Amino acid sequence: MPRQTYSAKPGEIKTVWRHVDAEGKTLGRLATEVATVLMGKHRPEYTPGVLSGDAVVVTNASKVVLTGRKLDQKTRRRWSGYPGGLKIRSYRQEIDSNPSRLVSEAILRMVPKGRFGRSLHARLRVFAGAAHTHDSQSPVAFEVRPEAHAMPERKPDASTIKAARLKSAPRRANSRAAAK
Repeated sequence: MPRQTYSAKPGEIKTVWRHVDAEGKTLGRLATEVATVLMGKHRPEYTPGVLSGDAVVVTNASKVVLTGRKLDQKTRRRWSGYPGGLKIRSYRQEIDSNPSRLVSEAILRMVPKGRFGRSLHARLRVFAGAAHTHDSQSPVAFEVRPEAHAMPERKPDASTIKAARLKSAPRRANSRAAAK
């Protein structure tokens, strides 16, 4: 029996609505998980360029967490196209004024650009509070894994141990200087 790769046709895969509560979640980790679900990479029938992903509703965008000092140091830049039209705002100002924009932009920067990415944008709904208007779609709860992208601890190998030993060893006198 010959093996063949399955390719989904447009409209062949049924869209499932997913709900994500962003309260206490790290922005980048939340964005990668939601972008994966939007593109459909979590499904076995994933086909690039075909809408095989799910629609996602994100709530509590105002309670998303940024680690370190990113709230004050990272900035969002917009330029109107005119001289003097550059507007720079910190992430703290952005979360205070419009947190759903910050979360949706973080997610949409992780999907492909172009026509396909814009069609994925239509399947994303982000709300600043806990209430949303998509109860009639009966979204399925989707939990973002907190340690999804954490690097596993590595045991040092022989070359790392040797390099550390050489760094801590006392330096020897230069042979030319010792000969004088």
